[in-house]
Amino acid sequence: MYIFGIMAGLALLIVGAELLVRGGSALARRFGVSELVVGLTIVAFGTSGPELVVSVVSAIQGSTGLAVSNVLGSNLFNLLLILGIASLVTPLAVDKNTVWKGIPFLVLAAASVFFLSEPQGACPGLSSTLSLYDGLMLLCLFVIFIYYTFSIAKSENVLESVPVGLTGSIKGMAMAGLVAGGLLLLILGGRIFVASAVLLARKFGMSESLVGLTVVAAGTSLPELATSVVAAYRGKISMAVGNVVGSNIFNTFLILGLSVIIRPATLNKGDLYDAAAVFAASLTLFLFMFTGKRRELDRWEGGAFIFAFTAYMWFRIAYI
Repeated sequence: MYIFGIMAGLALLIVGAELLVRGGSALARRFGVSELVVGLTIVAFGTSGPELVVSVVSAIQGSTGLAVSNVLGSNLFNLLLILGIASLVTPLAVDKNTVWKGIPFLVLAAASVFFLSEPQGACPGLSSTLSLYDGLMLLCLFVIFIYYTFSIAKSENVLESVPVGLTGSIKGMAMAGLVAGGLLLLILGGRIFVASAVLLARKFGMSESLVGLTVVAAGTSLPELATSVVAAYRGKISMAVGNVVGSNIFNTFLILGLSVIIRPATLNKGDLYDAAAVFAASLTLFLFMFTGKRRELDRWEGGAFIFAFTAYMWFRIAYI
């Protein structure tokens, strides 16, 4: 029954995210927003919807370990596995704005979790806490990121209004309906998913942190996986990469920020290792932009990401 609840909740999360992405992307196109900006914002927010609902509901219900590990696990899954698989489909040529503006923000987001948990964060044997003030700091960084993203849109001269007639208004209402329906399914699916995951953890004696890092993180990252792989297959490289970069930034600044504002979270030894792993993966992605063919994630680099993900998960489950 627990597994059935997880699957049912996950199905609602995926359908809700799909509706949100479709409606949001259609609305963005009506205003002439570029593919990169859509990937960094609308698509990233839509595919991060499951993480948002799961982490916020977990925080409200007092399952802070699940809220934190869901964000860290999803970020690691996005970076190493999703980008790795997408780059095997086709090498990911990354545009200049993503390399010099998007990815540095990604590195900052990854570093912020580890360093905001100081002063104990430097001692992996101890636990650390993300407080209300840390959450407010993360939300401030999120606002800066949104402003920064729209500065990219202005620099590309893509923010253009589109004339709206009667037919356009009806289509706009339909798109808004998709967004609203997607949000409703996300909320419902999130409640079912979290409740089932917590019960499963208790049933088998697993910690909430480990369940969040594995089952929950993998489940909530499925929308990003589907979006980026399909985008890479269709040649929408900017959206494939922008989706992962934007999603990780949303996860850290917005979702984790809101979660710890609702209820401060204690990071255990495993969480600190996960935070360090996400930072290392983010920094490696930036460095890979200058190895081999510049501003491209080659197939061998994607393969290295997949190997690193597999090795780390084995280490994390076996020894921590």
